[in-house]
Amino acid sequence: MFTQSEENYLKAIFHLQEETIDGVSTSSLSELLNTKAASVTEMIKKLADKSLVDYRKYYGVQLTELGKKQALAVVRKHRLWESFLVERLNFKWDEVHEVAEQLEHINSIKLVEELDKFLGRPDYDPHGDPIPDANGNLPKAAKKRLSQLKEGSQAICKGFNDTSSSFLKYLDKQGIGMDTSIEILQIESFDESMTIKVGEREISLSKTATDHIYVED
Repeated sequence: MFTQSEENYLKAIFHLQEETIDGVSTSSLSELLNTKAASVTEMIKKLADKSLVDYRKYYGVQLTELGKKQALAVVRKHRLWESFLVERLNFKWDEVHEVAEQLEHINSIKLVEELDKFLGRPDYDPHGDPIPDANGNLPKAAKKRLSQLKEGSQAICKGFNDTSSSFLKYLDKQGIGMDTSIEILQIESFDESMTIKVGEREISLSKTATDHIYVED
């Protein structure tokens, strides 16, 4: 059994590890969790004592196999609950993250297995994030960002690097969701903003927005 705080740290380290080949810095953890650096250092020591992380000064922290297994279990619960809330309880995709943050800490293997079975064993959550299976295996996830494509390219939206409520509401206004077809009409050389076509609409997106959209081309 692990505390809710320990699980939150493990999940945060897991997410940050996906964005780097190096160790995760205490400063990046502090920023992501909105926690003081001293508190982060103290928690890392606790996790290291439980063999959940390896920490090396000037290199950062990485999950051990045990730590990764536990982090994936929390991620699995979080994404299954998000799927349940959207598909079965009619939540909007921008409403589910905070609720799933609470539900992910319920410790019942049977509940998670029955939830997965009830949903038809989905591979992806409503935001396109892959759902680990019971053994911690992850389905393939799109990693190409919309900002990496060139003028004239066509792509299909497959996920998002930012699943905050504000960004998802912004995407709703633009008519962009999972599996939305996108055509890149123009890229501004000055700021790399894009004019794209979604259905019959032409939309302008900032570089910040296109960096947060994952696609398959």
